[in-house]
Amino acid sequence: MSRMNEGQADTTGQSIRDTASQVTQSLRDAGSQVRDAATEKVGQLRDQANEYYEQGKQRAQEWEQGVEDYIREKPIQSLLIAAGVGMLLGVLWKRS
Repeated sequence: MSRMNEGQADTTGQSIRDTASQVTQSLRDAGSQVRDAATEKVGQLRDQANEYYEQGKQRAQEWEQGVEDYIREKPIQSLLIAAGVGMLLGVLWKRS
């Protein structure tokens, strides 16, 4: 009977090792899937951030061009506006 018990113990031990190996492999697979999904999401976020950056850069360039055009069309009015803003800022800073 002791030989049967030893045989059963060996079979049970092997079964536990096989199950542990399967669990380990399943965890590795799940980790790989999570890593791949995170890498893909980071790539998407990077692309979206670059797109927003380019849009902001384009809008700033358009605004700059609009200001330049306005200054060329109305130089005296632009100068007076700049002087008025400068005086207003000077008065505000002097009070602080």
